[in-house]
Amino acid sequence: MVVGRSILEAIGHTPVVRLRHLVDARCADVLVKLEWFNPTGSYKDRMALAMIEGAEKRGVLKPGMRVVEFTGGSTGSSLAMICAIKGYRFVPVSNDAIAAEKLNTMRAFGADLIVLKSDGGKLTPDLFDRMRAEVDRLRAEPGTFWTDQFNNTDALDGYMNIGRELFEQAGGTLHAFCGGVGTGGMLAGVSRALKKVGSAARIVALEPASSPFMTKGHGGPHRVEGIGAFPTLPHLAPGVYDEARAIDENEARAMARELAKKEGILAGTSSALNVVAAIQLARELGPGKVVATVAVDTGLKYLAGDLFGN
Repeated sequence: MVVGRSILEAIGHTPVVRLRHLVDARCADVLVKLEWFNPTGSYKDRMALAMIEGAEKRGVLKPGMRVVEFTGGSTGSSLAMICAIKGYRFVPVSNDAIAAEKLNTMRAFGADLIVLKSDGGKLTPDLFDRMRAEVDRLRAEPGTFWTDQFNNTDALDGYMNIGRELFEQAGGTLHAFCGGVGTGGMLAGVSRALKKVGSAARIVALEPASSPFMTKGHGGPHRVEGIGAFPTLPHLAPGVYDEARAIDENEARAMARELAKKEGILAGTSSALNVVAAIQLARELGPGKVVATVAVDTGLKYLAGDLFGN
């Protein structure tokens, strides 16, 4: 075993498991990539590292500068960890609708967290507008680098590794991949990687049915952290995905509990939403096919809320 020079070398190379109890013989195989094996328990570690190191290489992020971003929590945790290691001050803008575990993780890494008040604990378009406005104020100050996760193409480089790893782990046979859309970077990165290796896998973009920007053209309040936030997603250029689906949030919350009890997979609502869609696709494609998705982070981030408590 090789000893890593820092925690950054522990990012990536996450395992994949096959669902055994939530699918039956009439379904395609469903593979779930366990992204909580990354250091902060989320696939956002891949994106955060790519954005910071890309900025360093271009010379737009230099020692002594601070980093800012608005975040639903996991990106903030990942950036906080990487900035701590590299010596940058990090100022994330988040909100009180996010799991307390995520907010406290950013604080634990030394971030100067700004928390905005939500409307009754709901994630709404207005809340994200206010978070963006606060970041606009911060980034106008000298010595500040905004990672701009919704537009930063370095993010795709980090996420492409999910696609490369998954294709290899699936033995080169993959018929569909589905994933929830936050910034759109993960889906775009995986799509790019699969196309590059010659895979014809169907790429399916997912969103909460209560905030159906892609499928119906309007947003709405919901409680699925990390996705369903913005109507315009630059990473999702034409050709990135083949289909968009809206998944019921209550069905995803129920699936999170089923995943834990029947598959031993402890994951949050956005991961469970991915699995709901993957099982839908598995039923449609039938035996002999392979569908893949990701468990985006660990369910340990949601134990203080009502997801598992009831």
